[in-house]
Amino acid sequence: MKTTYDCIPCFIRQALEAVRLATSDEKIHEQVLRGVLAAASKMNMDQSPPVMGQYIHKLIRELSGHDDPYKKIKDRFNNFALKLYPDLKQRIQSSSNPMDTAVRVAIAGNIIDFGVNSQLDRSVISDTIEQALSAQVFGNIKVLCDSIDSAENILYLGDNCGEIVFDRLLIEQLPVHKVIFVVRGGPIINDATMADARETGMTELVTVMDNGSNVPGTVLEKCSKEFRECFAHADLIIAKGQGNYETLSSCEKNIFFLLKAKCPVISGHVGCEPGSFIVKRSS
Repeated sequence: MKTTYDCIPCFIRQALEAVRLATSDEKIHEQVLRGVLAAASKMNMDQSPPVMGQYIHKLIRELSGHDDPYKKIKDRFNNFALKLYPDLKQRIQSSSNPMDTAVRVAIAGNIIDFGVNSQLDRSVISDTIEQALSAQVFGNIKVLCDSIDSAENILYLGDNCGEIVFDRLLIEQLPVHKVIFVVRGGPIINDATMADARETGMTELVTVMDNGSNVPGTVLEKCSKEFRECFAHADLIIAKGQGNYETLSSCEKNIFFLLKAKCPVISGHVGCEPGSFIVKRSS
């Protein structure tokens, strides 16, 4: 997916929110904003938005000296999601269609995205779960289930902290011996890393690898050789979240994107309204 003009204000908002988390020094705030504005004026609009996201957060780390501004937020939402886990697991197990319910729960977890909304309230997460369990899903969960049944190698591309616990609930419904779960290669926004996979029990459930990159998405040329080989070998890829959709939507692989549409740009690409719950197969 290419960057659109509507993405530019989001870059500025995200940069200001992130640098304010990293430091209270207003001189650094100004430096970051000026740097992002300068970069945005020269950027290649044919690139996906997460490429610019990587630049923004690299600049913030360099100027603030803070390697992971979202660390406290990530820990807080991992812990919050783990508290929800037992009840959600029970609801999935007792439902008439556990796989359908688990997919909906996993999509609901995509609301925990601080690149889009840094003021997320926990009540919003609970409300989103309830909505996801009863709302229309744009796409076909049955087609996803059929692909899971026939797949020999499943690559599951994770997204955010907190959300990773919701992913665990879905993965527990899959043939776990066929699944590799993928996290980012380094801190970026509130995206999940290997440390978060350990903290949330994902490493005890399936094989986990990082993609060797700290882009808030999956830009293959920026990923490690090991990850690219796994990506090429996988006959089914489940990709969570907006960043993975933005970077892989034109990739010619058997990819299912699970996400909650959060902006008109994404909604326009997938053909539905902002706020919709989406299961979209790569075309």
